[in-house]
Amino acid sequence: MRIIENPARSEWDALTRRQGVDYEGIRPRVQAILDAVEKEGDAALQRLMREIDQVDAPLEVTEEEINTACQSISRVVAEAIRSAKKNIETFHQAQMPREIRVETAPGVVCTQRPVPIRRVGLYIPGGSAPLFSTVLMLAVPAALAGCRERILCTPCRKDGSVVPEVLFTARECGVTRIFRIGGAQAVAAMAFGTETVPKVDKIFGPGNPYVTLAKQLVSGRNTAIDMPAGPSEVMVLADRRSTPPTFVAADLLSQAEHGKDSTAVLVCTESDYAERVLEEVERQKKMLPRNSQIDGALEHSFAVVLPDLQTVIDFAEAYAPEHLIIALEDAAEVARDISAAGSVFIGRWSPESAGDYASGTNHTLPTSGWARSCSGVNMDSFFRKMTLQELTRDGLAALTPTIAIMAQAEGLAAHARAVTIRIKGL
Repeated sequence: MRIIENPARSEWDALTRRQGVDYEGIRPRVQAILDAVEKEGDAALQRLMREIDQVDAPLEVTEEEINTACQSISRVVAEAIRSAKKNIETFHQAQMPREIRVETAPGVVCTQRPVPIRRVGLYIPGGSAPLFSTVLMLAVPAALAGCRERILCTPCRKDGSVVPEVLFTARECGVTRIFRIGGAQAVAAMAFGTETVPKVDKIFGPGNPYVTLAKQLVSGRNTAIDMPAGPSEVMVLADRRSTPPTFVAADLLSQAEHGKDSTAVLVCTESDYAERVLEEVERQKKMLPRNSQIDGALEHSFAVVLPDLQTVIDFAEAYAPEHLIIALEDAAEVARDISAAGSVFIGRWSPESAGDYASGTNHTLPTSGWARSCSGVNMDSFFRKMTLQELTRDGLAALTPTIAIMAQAEGLAAHARAVTIRIKGL
């Protein structure tokens, strides 16, 4: 990690710009996968499984496999998953949307009704760190919302099996069906449907650039997605009076170990404090197993030293991080000035790991600056809001002049007639 001393605001745009992902370079391959699955269905999925995963196995995970996986989970891990699930349920249950019914004028009643999305597809990444915690973050709110069908796709291992913790967590959360399909082909299967995989209405979950691009491409057609997402990131605002360098270094490393494309940023007001944190990063890094991922992430991570607290806040707002840790004096006050972050962690005792696993908030969050305009996954993500209106005869009569005048002014005579013909008939 490098230290950048008091950069001019004219340099902030370059500093807050994320490491580029070459989506154009992989677009032909992703599009070819989407096209193949759309046209050939299961046959394309099986072929891609053999080609990419070097595995020949049934697409759907059997009930027997799930039972065996559940039996293999240690009691300690099972209890931890259930404990985290309880907190996630508690927080998300409190977010449940309600029906709104308003009489906007005498005889005119308008209603907004939250309707659960009928069929949702949950993508759980595989790779070197299968994120079974993400099953909780997606399947718990989907179940609470009342989504009728909740299917899950995840890559299998080299022997064709699925990580037992993923299967155990999926069963705990009431996932309907599970498929050993990963990558862009999983997105294609859920978006288009095949002989085995049902077509879903909305796809959730993070993934590598192939998954991310595939989600973006299918969202331009007939399948919704949760949000734009890219490599994971954390920003830590810290000072020497509030938080020891050991804490800050651990927070930066916890994000860096996600992968070489992750980013960790420290923002503070003292150069020597930044140096002490970076020294601690180097010391702690040697104790961790995922060194190659960490080294890759740290190559494009950095620390910024700024002159005062307000400038620190301004920089954080300009960056709009996925995760923002505020390890400062008066951290709660500073948090009130933050409007652009996926999830905020307030104070020295609130590490990002808490939100990743068990505090109750959702860890599926906008990255790459999308926190300026997008929310993380929440209960609203699993609903659509349908409006209804019911007018009485008198209610319509009172609105007729307004409707007819506006419709005629727009040159839409049939709109006006649909109202006046009723009133004249009375």
